[in-house]
Amino acid sequence: MAKKLKLKTEEVKEEMAAEDPNNIFSQDGELVVDVFETNSHFMVLSAIAGVQIKDLDISVEKEMMIIRGQRQDPHEHPEKKYFYQECYWGPFSRKIVLPENIDTDSAEASMDKGVLLIKIPKIAESAPESPIKKSETQES
Repeated sequence: MAKKLKLKTEEVKEEMAAEDPNNIFSQDGELVVDVFETNSHFMVLSAIAGVQIKDLDISVEKEMMIIRGQRQDPHEHPEKKYFYQECYWGPFSRKIVLPENIDTDSAEASMDKGVLLIKIPKIAESAPESPIKKSETQES
């Protein structure tokens, strides 16, 4: 099922302004993504296990897409003692620079088996106008 992306530009501006610009290390985990294009779309693909699409915040601000969410630990227990802890639980985010030739108002996001796919249609480029050929004619 495709989800229409919400554009929360004012909210994102406020949240970004609240971030400490001196802190280059974020508390959030960074989401891994594949970013590519086809002939008709700009695509973002990410494996996000343990999260439902309704719990993701996908917003666009100017030329930047921001994906935010949180993975809840399904086995949270105060007495557990880890041998290994390689799975990331908690908040995550990712900022992706967008190209200019896309229609963000028509973007859609879908999720299948823990894989998020964001499709943003490209704007059809108009064919360059060809100059009118002028030829000199001799009048007799």
